[in-house]
Amino acid sequence: MIAPNLTALRVRRAPALVPGDVVRIVATAHPGDARLDRGQAVLEQLGLVVQYGEHVYAGTRYLAGTDEQRLGDLNAAFRDPAVRAVIGARGGYGTQRIIDGLDIDAVRADPKVFVGFSDLTVLHSRLWRDARLVSFYGPLAAWTDERTGAASIASLRGALMTCDDIVLTRDPAEPSAAVRVDGTASGPLIGGNLTMIASDVGTGSLPELDGAILLFEDVNEAPYRYDRMLTQLIRSGALDRIAGVAVGQFTASAGTPSAAAVVAERLGTLGVPVLGGLRIGHGKGQLTVPIGAPATIDVAAGTLTVSAGVR
Repeated sequence: MIAPNLTALRVRRAPALVPGDVVRIVATAHPGDARLDRGQAVLEQLGLVVQYGEHVYAGTRYLAGTDEQRLGDLNAAFRDPAVRAVIGARGGYGTQRIIDGLDIDAVRADPKVFVGFSDLTVLHSRLWRDARLVSFYGPLAAWTDERTGAASIASLRGALMTCDDIVLTRDPAEPSAAVRVDGTASGPLIGGNLTMIASDVGTGSLPELDGAILLFEDVNEAPYRYDRMLTQLIRSGALDRIAGVAVGQFTASAGTPSAAAVVAERLGTLGVPVLGGLRIGHGKGQLTVPIGAPATIDVAAGTLTVSAGVR
């Protein structure tokens, strides 16, 4: 695959969602389950009209149908002029298997809101790399109130339905809050799940990170795995010219030394500001942020400020 000339691509923002807009839930990885009922209720609470991709509940081993079926549902959503937002059903695994077939021309022709996280990181990366579409790293439609309660709903609404800047503040209770390198930095916010970012090295899907604020989080990873993934990114040269790092949640990570200690050591070699403790990822109170939008980290203030991802 020949990399596009990114300097020639204009940044695209989808229109802000309004009550009555149609959103389509699509499964690009694992199939949907009963949690989608609550996700639908949350979206309807915001005044949105919910549709489902044809194969959301299909089962082919651990996937929501065949690769052709999942890709077909994804492209159908981006091609349908009535659909104003595409929301991932579940994570798990499977989006990488279909990402090269994404209809980028359809994405460019009719920019839509896209929301998802975890395994869907590769889709955020492709949307930004090849279409310069700002997307949203936030909750999937498989919703649980215990993890994503009122604050998560308010954050999702603010990100998708207003043109306000988004400000996240360091939460000292988050394990990643111990990761800190003082300073300020600005650039487009790029990234997502660390496992998926590292998996993109060498595939052509990893966006250029020069001048960017790298965002990452992860779940169920031992500290040495954080070390390995960050080392892979460092050795590949992907982080040579990043502007800064925003660190989200380290969810269900156990071991000695801690994930925070390992990450702090690896990131400390980069010579850029690093802000941890952000409620982005798989943990409780997950917040929504635009991927690709201009962002600033101010480590002393403990804030990540991201420009609106919609217009």
